[in-house]
Amino acid sequence: MGAGLCNKTMALFYLVIMASLVSTVAELQRFQQSTNGDGSLSFLVIGDWGRRGAENQSQVALQMGMIGEKLDVNFVISTGDNFYDNGLTGVDDPNFEESFTKIYTAKSLQKPWYTVLGNHDYRGNVEAQLSPVLRKIDRRWICLRSFIVNAEVAEFFFIDTNPFVDMYFYDPKDHMYDWRGLRPSRKIYITNVLKELDLALKKSTAKWKIVVGHHAVRSVGHHGDTEELVQLLLPVLRANYVDLYMNGHDHCLEHISGTNDRPIQFLTSGAGSKAWRGDVKGLERDGMKFFYDGQGFMSVQLTQTDAEIVFYDVSGEVLHRFNLAKPLYADM
Repeated sequence: MGAGLCNKTMALFYLVIMASLVSTVAELQRFQQSTNGDGSLSFLVIGDWGRRGAENQSQVALQMGMIGEKLDVNFVISTGDNFYDNGLTGVDDPNFEESFTKIYTAKSLQKPWYTVLGNHDYRGNVEAQLSPVLRKIDRRWICLRSFIVNAEVAEFFFIDTNPFVDMYFYDPKDHMYDWRGLRPSRKIYITNVLKELDLALKKSTAKWKIVVGHHAVRSVGHHGDTEELVQLLLPVLRANYVDLYMNGHDHCLEHISGTNDRPIQFLTSGAGSKAWRGDVKGLERDGMKFFYDGQGFMSVQLTQTDAEIVFYDVSGEVLHRFNLAKPLYADM
């Protein structure tokens, strides 16, 4: 009887602790990013790149340097899959310098690189990419699981989307993933990430709200829509009137506009090195604005009232350009 009571007490204690963990929402770590003198902001977006310069990575980096100088960019965003094929082995892995430091050498790119993790990064030592030791090797490197960058005119919400994807847990296709950071469980981790994001978006007073993750919410590329994000993340984005969602994962460049009354612009920039020629699911979907199955990158320029987004190919040629306008005093 005593043992049974003890077991019931322990079970109740466990449930209370688990409920507490789910309800606890920590503030995401924040970084302050300065803007230009007029309050404007410009940056580049690149994803799926780290191949020691191969697969046109060096050529894309060269064009990024030139466009970066022309636009006088404030920083660079990396949408993940930073080091192929299997992330880093540790903080002393030479792949970090060979695929990053020695490739993106242009003066204009010596700015902060705000970085999320991709699925290939999880096949290595994830803690290495998150380690502050890498910042001592290259001060540009800023990589956390989820975090916020406050740049006055805009707030950027970087989210680790990898734990959302069922396939990595139930059908890993002989790949090993480093899930040490998913404590105390995957379910609680996802719940807390969504709560943290929702809370931060609700508190944000920035003119532009931009969310960055590795996996696409909407895509016509090889992987297509990430259904787990459509079900779990998209409602949070819509409820908080997010302007742009940026991702990599599909090795292409694309622009899909949402179809609700305040549409989210879904922007894929995952063409930093190896591209997938001809690998497309269909370009006839609603909201499809642009798709390119070669290497390249993206630039974004923001003011209080306007955003200009441009996609470039491996030669620096403009492939697609569009503008968004936001009324200065609109309640967005």
